[in-house]
Amino acid sequence: MNISIIAFIVLLIVSLGLFAKNVRTIIRNINLGKALDRNDNKGERFSLMAKVAFGQSKMQARPVVGVLHFIVYAGFIIINLEVLEIVLDGLLGTHRLFAPLGSLYTFLISSFEILALLVLIACVIFLIRRNVLRIKRFFNLEMDGWPRTDANLILITEVLLMSAFILMNAVDAQLQNIGNSHYTNVGDFPISNLLVGMFSNASENSLVMMERGLWWFHIIGIFAFLNYLPYSKHFHILLAFPNVFYSKLTAKGQLTNMEAVKKEVELMFDPNADPYAAAPEPVGEPERFGAKDVTDLTWKQLMDAYTCTECGRCTDVCPANITGKALSPRKILMDTRDRLVEVGKGIDKNGKDFNDGKSLLRDYITEEELLACTSCNACTEACPVNNDPLSVIVDLRRFLIMEESKAPAEWTGMLTNIENNGAPWQFAQADRLKWKDEN
Repeated sequence: MNISIIAFIVLLIVSLGLFAKNVRTIIRNINLGKALDRNDNKGERFSLMAKVAFGQSKMQARPVVGVLHFIVYAGFIIINLEVLEIVLDGLLGTHRLFAPLGSLYTFLISSFEILALLVLIACVIFLIRRNVLRIKRFFNLEMDGWPRTDANLILITEVLLMSAFILMNAVDAQLQNIGNSHYTNVGDFPISNLLVGMFSNASENSLVMMERGLWWFHIIGIFAFLNYLPYSKHFHILLAFPNVFYSKLTAKGQLTNMEAVKKEVELMFDPNADPYAAAPEPVGEPERFGAKDVTDLTWKQLMDAYTCTECGRCTDVCPANITGKALSPRKILMDTRDRLVEVGKGIDKNGKDFNDGKSLLRDYITEEELLACTSCNACTEACPVNNDPLSVIVDLRRFLIMEESKAPAEWTGMLTNIENNGAPWQFAQADRLKWKDEN
């Protein structure tokens, strides 16, 4: 076993080990959330996943960007099929192990090259949109610093990986042309063959060194990209599928009820009901009404936070944000993820009973942001991966109102009327139809 194979095995084991460790941490963090059953209607859920996550149907609301994003997405899925061959070549010391597939292999490599060029072009366009055209939604306050850098790093990495792939094939093609025995003739490379002339004057040893250097750059880049994902918003590449699968299937405007108080409300609206005959199974009083910190949210809400693509489509359509209010639905999920990461690190360092005295509410998300929300669901409709930032807002707002009684005066009057009169208006139920008699 030569040194190259040993180095590759070490790289593979370390890369996969680190990735598995980081994924376990994310799964642990998501499971800090409260239980929620989303295992019903599996057929409908698989259909939704195929349509929204795999087919990217909601991205097509903006067709040009949707097509470009689909190219990058397809490139990530399809081009990385070659990683299987690269890994096996690295382990076995071979070169183009699947070349005996003949015309099928030539077709696949040709397809990969064309797709790699399209991905490269799409990423350059995305970089121009972000940094030259400066699309407004990429420059909200929550995108300052690391979030904007993160997006650019991923695009630049994609450009470098695709460029390395094409250049590697170009050098490979030149080595085939000069008859190097190690470089199997696999037919034409439609894109990289256009670059072969760049290497026509290079010696055989130089070409081998260049090809090996590009090969190592490409595979190290892929493993580095893999281990960067858990630290990046681009982890949605993996989480989008389960996140969409576990989406809320009921109407977007349907809010969840708190069973501990639901019965009282039902009895309030039906004064003739027998509270004893209609009593439900005891559900117990919740530890907290609504949510103050990330551990008060459900695991699905925490998964939403990790799946957020930071694209800003939710904030772009938010009427509160459009009118200049503090609320940004994207920031709600980004703050939830940041707080969850902080809690997870605290648990790793200090144990499961870790308490730093901070919370999602106020330390990350302000009352002003929560009270600005109109509950219109525009954000949930716009999200390309079916996130539901409204549910986080509602739960945090429930805590404000039910635990701390911190509601605006206008809301307090409305809630009092609902409690006393069964409606938001200041009229007793017995007086509601008086207008009919007066006419």
